[in-house]
Amino acid sequence: MLRTPGPGDARRIDVAISVITFDLDNTLWDVEPVLLRAEDVQQDWLKQHRPGAVEAFDHEALFEFKKSVWKRNPHLMHHVSQMRIQMLYELQIAAGYREEEARSGAEQAFAVFLRERHKVVLYEEALGVLEQLAQKYTLGALTNGNADIYKTDAAEYFDFAFLAEDIGVSKPHPDMFHAALQQTGVNAAAIIHVGDDPEHDIQGARAVGMHTVWVNTQRKAWSGDQRADREVVCLSELPGAIDSISAQV
Repeated sequence: MLRTPGPGDARRIDVAISVITFDLDNTLWDVEPVLLRAEDVQQDWLKQHRPGAVEAFDHEALFEFKKSVWKRNPHLMHHVSQMRIQMLYELQIAAGYREEEARSGAEQAFAVFLRERHKVVLYEEALGVLEQLAQKYTLGALTNGNADIYKTDAAEYFDFAFLAEDIGVSKPHPDMFHAALQQTGVNAAAIIHVGDDPEHDIQGARAVGMHTVWVNTQRKAWSGDQRADREVVCLSELPGAIDSISAQV
C-alpha cells in the first residue's frame, strides 16, 4: 500500500534522492523470534557455567531485575550492549560470585547472546529489494539496537552503519540522523529513511528534513503525528515508494 502525499504535506527543497537509510529490527527482519532464541541461549550458558545466577527467577521476576538495573544505570540508556553486560554482571554478583568471575561471566554470556542475536532471518523480499536499491543509491543503517548489519546476509549492500551506542544517543535524537548526513555529505532532502517506528524513525527523520517511508508489516494504525511520505506493508513495495518520492522532489 502506497500512501500519496496529502495537501498538508510540506514541500522540501528540490534535491535528487541519493541515499536510503534503514532501521533494522522489524524493518528488514522480525526481531522478536531471534531475541527470544538469543535469550534462551544466554540462559542455558548461565545455567551451565554460572549455576544459581538465574534459576531463582521466573520470567516476570527476571524482567523486574532488569528494570532495576536500568534504573540504577541511566548512563547506559543508549548503550544496549553495555546495559545487558551490566545486568549479567549484577545477576552473578547477586548469586554470590566474586567480582572477577561475574565480570568474565557477563562478557562470555553476552558473547553467546550476541552470536545468536545476529542469526536473523530477513524478510523474504529483503535481499532482492536491497540488491535493486544498491545499484542506484548509497545504503546505510541507523539502529537503536545492537545488530551489526555486516554480520547478516545483507552486509554486501550497505555502505555505512551506525548504532545508537556508537553515537551515544538513540533515535529519534537528531544526532543519529546527522551521523548519516556527515557520512554521506548530502543534504537531508537527498535521503529517504525507511523504518517501522512512527516516533523513532519517521518523526525523527522528518525533524531533520529527511523523506520517510513507514514499513508497516503489521498493518497497525498510525500512532504518530505527521505521517510518513509513504507507507508500505511489504518490502516489495519499497522501490515503488522510493521512485514515487524521487519523482516529486
